[in-house]
Amino acid sequence: MTDFKEPITFRRGVTLKNRLLMSPMTTEMSFYNGIVTDNDIRYYENRAAGVGAIITGAMNVAPLGKGWHGAPGIFDDKFIAGLKRLTDAVHAKGAKIFLQLHHAGRMTNSAVLWGAQPLAPSAVAAERPGAEVPRAMTAEEVLDTIEAFKQGAFRAIEAGFDGVELHGANTYLIQQFFSPHSNRRTDEWGGTLEKRYHFIDRLVATVTEAIDQEGPRDFIVGYRFSPEEYETPGIRMDDTEYLIKHLRETTLDYLHLSMNDLRRKSVSDAYQEKPIMAYIHEFIAGKIPLIGVGGIQTTQDVDDTLTNAEMAAVGTSLLIDPNWAEKTLAGKGDMIRTRADLPQEDNVDRDAGGTLWEFVHHMRPDKNY
Repeated sequence: MTDFKEPITFRRGVTLKNRLLMSPMTTEMSFYNGIVTDNDIRYYENRAAGVGAIITGAMNVAPLGKGWHGAPGIFDDKFIAGLKRLTDAVHAKGAKIFLQLHHAGRMTNSAVLWGAQPLAPSAVAAERPGAEVPRAMTAEEVLDTIEAFKQGAFRAIEAGFDGVELHGANTYLIQQFFSPHSNRRTDEWGGTLEKRYHFIDRLVATVTEAIDQEGPRDFIVGYRFSPEEYETPGIRMDDTEYLIKHLRETTLDYLHLSMNDLRRKSVSDAYQEKPIMAYIHEFIAGKIPLIGVGGIQTTQDVDDTLTNAEMAAVGTSLLIDPNWAEKTLAGKGDMIRTRADLPQEDNVDRDAGGTLWEFVHHMRPDKNY
């Protein structure tokens, strides 16, 4: 088992002071046009002192990639100045910060997109109440979207980030290309498992090669994924094994599992002997670092995560107690504030820009949680 207090260095040169990261979570605190607010900056700054790195909530790479109101953007140079204030604030606290590149695909609606129809691999609505039927992307739009992710990575460099994470999880666009539910295409971008992986393959290669050729030495690229879907047809562990065994051969700096319980078992009968995270770590075969996640609250949870991962990402615990990482590193777990400590109404204007009770209890699982 890895000691969470040990540093880790990625292949592209970035070193984290410890193995604890702040998990990407959606806050809806940016301006209507996607520019970050003072509340965004305070939210991250107040949680940066103890962790090795922060992974931001999703930032959309294209205007039609916006998934919700209050989402930050990275599709235009106008966002760079505000994001530079964010990276400066986090770096001053001693943490690295990675920007999560995102496109919602069909997981948005025309109200969020100012009347435009959502784009997706195929014209298939998500299985959720009120879901709109998206418009299938043209082949040209697919290539344009890959280019948008690349340009988002370059803007992240300009804004002072230490890396980017490709958001291939939580049923958003990248995952939609891999899913047999959302991808019913019959061209080079869909059909067989190999063709459903084509978008991911092309995206990862485009971004990593561009960074290696034109970016700085100390700037990394990670990839987040969800291991299973509940839709039928949908992604199952056999598909994820294929995905991981291909991604582990790329030059990505890390993989990041998206899951709400670090001990969760698969929905597939063939994968019941151990938790999903253990299978994922086995698929990786030591070729690339894995960030584990899933309801981490205690030091024991961190240790359990690091039996099957090289790093641990923490979400809700850092929402409730911004000093969670500092207390954990200092061995002061008994001083950590937990969900049980929250009053039913917290009227103090906290670091998140709203009441802490509302912020923790109204996070939406379908939005990067």
